[in-house]
Amino acid sequence: MAPSRPETRLPAAVPEARSGRLLAAVLITLVAWASAFIVIRGAGAEFTPGAMALGRLLVGAACLTPLVLRKPLTRLTGREWLLTAAYGVAWFAAYNVALNTAERTLDAGTTAMIVNIGPILIAVGAGLVLGEGIPRWLAIGAGVAFCGVLLIGVSAGARGFHDVTGIAWCLVAALTYAIGVLCQKPVVRRVPATQLTWIGCIIGAIGCSPFAGDLVRDAATASTAATVGVVYLGAVPTALAFTTWGYALMRMPAGRLGISTYVVPPLAIVLGLLVLRETPGPLAIVGGVVCLAGVALSRRAPRPSG
Repeated sequence: MAPSRPETRLPAAVPEARSGRLLAAVLITLVAWASAFIVIRGAGAEFTPGAMALGRLLVGAACLTPLVLRKPLTRLTGREWLLTAAYGVAWFAAYNVALNTAERTLDAGTTAMIVNIGPILIAVGAGLVLGEGIPRWLAIGAGVAFCGVLLIGVSAGARGFHDVTGIAWCLVAALTYAIGVLCQKPVVRRVPATQLTWIGCIIGAIGCSPFAGDLVRDAATASTAATVGVVYLGAVPTALAFTTWGYALMRMPAGRLGISTYVVPPLAIVLGLLVLRETPGPLAIVGGVVCLAGVALSRRAPRPSG
């Protein structure tokens, strides 16, 4: 009977270790991304949106280069290069510039709540582009989330035109985030997450290269704290968190992973209160809750017929 013990214990230990690594990857991603909203809000006073995006991507690429080049690179097919190019331009360049622009007028918590409608846009995009269809609950959830955005818009409108403009930039960020995930998913099945993140940073930096002059000018006048903030954005929410996200995306369905991002807005609100002493207005918080409810409804599975 003794030889049977390793045979029954070892297979159970391997999945347990893998599930632990997967959970750690998801937690690192969520905390890092929540902190990014706070750092962007703080550093945005001294770095323009394009300059901050470019600096973040350059740091991210620099951090990942030694990790990626220590072993042979996976060759991408022509289709994978097209998807990766779209992923880099959408999620790394356009998303970062839009997000940085939004947070010039919106607090971190409000921005996080609006951007978090991304999972709905991902599901709708998969339905339209990948032919997966638009289930009834997805349509209902999208409608509810849209009402939540309207409530946040009403709250912002009461504060002035600039906040409404910030909401528009948040919606651009959510859309480009969704495009990035849809383009990333087919590629990350075969290409290592670290390599794909590295390529995305390089492509995004090329897309942001017109802001190089702004980055040089801003870096020359920025405080040490703001400069450290940009370096942090490149090293942690970009190099580390995008890699852990890709690791998790490779090992679990995109829908289940997307649900985990529900945690990001509450984290951003708490961090914003603790670090920046700012919170969304009451109506904006109600709108954010409605947005999250819409995202949750969109994930409901239809009842089996019969």
